[in-house]
Amino acid sequence: MPELVDAAATDFARIGSAINAAAQAAAIPTTSVLSAGSDEVSAGIAAVFGAHGRAYQALAAHVSAFHDQFVQNLAASAGSYASAEAANAAPSLLNAINAPSLALLGRPLIGNGADGAPGTGANGGPGGILIGNGGAGGSGGTGQNGGNGGPAGLFGNGGAGGNGGLGVTTNGGKGGPAVPAGCLAPGVRVVTAGSQ
Repeated sequence: MPELVDAAATDFARIGSAINAAAQAAAIPTTSVLSAGSDEVSAGIAAVFGAHGRAYQALAAHVSAFHDQFVQNLAASAGSYASAEAANAAPSLLNAINAPSLALLGRPLIGNGADGAPGTGANGGPGGILIGNGGAGGSGGTGQNGGNGGPAGLFGNGGAGGNGGLGVTTNGGKGGPAVPAGCLAPGVRVVTAGSQ
């Protein structure tokens, strides 16, 4: 659909060009009407027609400016429409990509981990197995430690640990682990013939 709106904007621009060309072609014959004779009546009629021609040209200039603005707005709305369509398609595509790994491993393939809820000391969620940052740990409630940051995916950063709550012996949570060398993701190690 965005391509139809864009095509309409292009068509309207062509129509505007044709209208402008017609108005310019009519400018001299309609604004400078010659008197049919040397008498006052002929001169008066020529002046009236010339005034109407100039009024038409002024109106045509306003219509042209309005038309140009309309075409610009239509083209901009086509771009916005295309962006909205792409944004609406992205979550369903990501859900389709993540569904198998969520079903098998309980973790998405791509995506950031959820942050722990503030005031609970909850740990941050893990990032996607391939791409994703770990979620930040939730801050601790009164007398409670902060939650640990979630682990990163293969490409990503571990989540920040949450702040400890008010109290004498509370601690902030640990930051989420980065992916160690030789691992696909935290807890998933690559095994080769020489590494066992």
